[in-house]
Amino acid sequence: MKEVLCFIEQEVMEAFEARGYDRSVGRVSVSNRPDLCEFQCNGALAAAKRYHKPPMEIAGDVAEELKGRRIFAEAEACPPGFLNLTLSAEFLAEYVNAMQAAPNLGVEPVEKPKRIMIDYGGPNVAKPLHVGHLRSAIIGESIKRIGRFMGHEMIGDVHLGDWGLQMGLIITELRLRRPQLPYFDENYTGPYPEEAPFTIGELEEIYPTASAKSKTDDAYKESAMAATYELQHGRRGYQALLAQILAVSVADLKKNYEDLKVSFELWKGESDAQPYIPDMVEKMKEDGYAYLSEGALVVDVKEETDTKEIPPCMILKSDGASLYNTTDLATLVWRMRDYRPDKIIYVVDKRQELYFTQVFRCARKTGIVPKETELEFVGFGTMNGKDGKPFKTREGGVMKLSDLVRRINDQMYEKIMENATMTEEEARATAKVVALSAIKYGDLSNQASKDYIFDVDRFTSFEGNTGPYILYTIVRMKSILTKYAQQGGSADGAAILPAGDPAEKALMLALAGFQGAVREAYEETAPHKICAYCYALADSFNRFYHGTKIMAQEDKNVQAGYIRLLELTKETLECCIALLGFEAPERM
Repeated sequence: MKEVLCFIEQEVMEAFEARGYDRSVGRVSVSNRPDLCEFQCNGALAAAKRYHKPPMEIAGDVAEELKGRRIFAEAEACPPGFLNLTLSAEFLAEYVNAMQAAPNLGVEPVEKPKRIMIDYGGPNVAKPLHVGHLRSAIIGESIKRIGRFMGHEMIGDVHLGDWGLQMGLIITELRLRRPQLPYFDENYTGPYPEEAPFTIGELEEIYPTASAKSKTDDAYKESAMAATYELQHGRRGYQALLAQILAVSVADLKKNYEDLKVSFELWKGESDAQPYIPDMVEKMKEDGYAYLSEGALVVDVKEETDTKEIPPCMILKSDGASLYNTTDLATLVWRMRDYRPDKIIYVVDKRQELYFTQVFRCARKTGIVPKETELEFVGFGTMNGKDGKPFKTREGGVMKLSDLVRRINDQMYEKIMENATMTEEEARATAKVVALSAIKYGDLSNQASKDYIFDVDRFTSFEGNTGPYILYTIVRMKSILTKYAQQGGSADGAAILPAGDPAEKALMLALAGFQGAVREAYEETAPHKICAYCYALADSFNRFYHGTKIMAQEDKNVQAGYIRLLELTKETLECCIALLGFEAPERM
């Protein structure tokens, strides 16, 4: 199903052509003066110079040509040469009825689906998720859902931080506490215990303890570095211990991500890239890309067009140890080998843009990633408290993500219980759903690249541009539809009728913009576009609702038309929030 703007543009281009002008100037946009018209075309201004005619004359010619075409109620030339367009109520009703009958609300799947891998999440094992992990998870999940809705194959990879010194620190601390465990006996040849020698709670205490010790005890740090080296070079007991650290951590991470309605198709980590590093490094050397600089192995990635210095991409440190660059490049090796994606998207803190510029250029230059495979960096800003600084606990520490979620759940529960219309159990379940909308919408409604203030009071409000407001609007529609059915009403076979007043037409216009909003959100990798559309649609519905007596309407045919319009609005909003990664409760 074509976007409504495409229908309009086709008519206007044909009108320009019919009057002897180049059809390409007939581009149409949504009006920036909705008080004057619904859509506008500035093509006459562009055509004036080419055809040596006043723009008003050209606009007048085209307006005259458009008169009588059923798609428009009005087509008017306005100084200095604008073409102001207003759709006919009949055409708009036909369009939204077709949208309601079409799969995916009229959004056509792309002609050539791509296989797109998306790297988001990036948690470290043996550490709890904190608020700094929120944006990557929420933004990445929404981008994945939008891409899938458009018809692409989307593969999400959590990309665990499960390699490096942090593993050596855990091994060293555990060896001090429980030296009798078989993992530390180099002569042990039997099977290792199936059950991990720690819980997630113990693991989360072991790492910070070990990290603190390493900062004041040089011998302890050397032991941790030695353990890291032995792990990375295949010591059997340490490999078994790593597998158990991963199993315990991933089970906990999955639970936390599940609470956020975030999921991953792949649970790969840096450790999965290790087998590919030796061959990758050797090939870079053989091909003449990698060379030694102050003992380190590097690849030059600067380009003649650079306006600022882009340092070489370091592949190995002077002691031969790998870095994040190494594992990220090796990860690209296995992604290309196993999946051959058309595109890879990285959802990462925007402060890492230079780093990913180096990695992407190195991957291209060395042939790891072919030129036809897109690499996209989606950098997000920081989530700050009301003081404008990174979000912290009251004590000034980094807040656990589970604590933030619990805090907002409790706040929503208290608000819901103020109405005293639900049992405690139902209120708790509803609060969880509404709280998730507050968190996700509060984040996603901001352009990803911008820093923003995480204002709990504003995000949990039932008024304004918030998740709870969107959900309240959906629940209001559910309530009306339930009441209509309980009173014996049925809109089966009915159609949405041409709008009878400006508020009803404004709602239909908002609905007709759905396909364009989803396409733009996908093309620009911008979930905030879905949020902006959501709010505009919810606002249009509420203006219609407050000015229209839906249940008191005596004409049953008109009432059935209202109900069909209500059903389409509800379905569209529910589709939008599904793309954002949350859902609506039955009541609030």
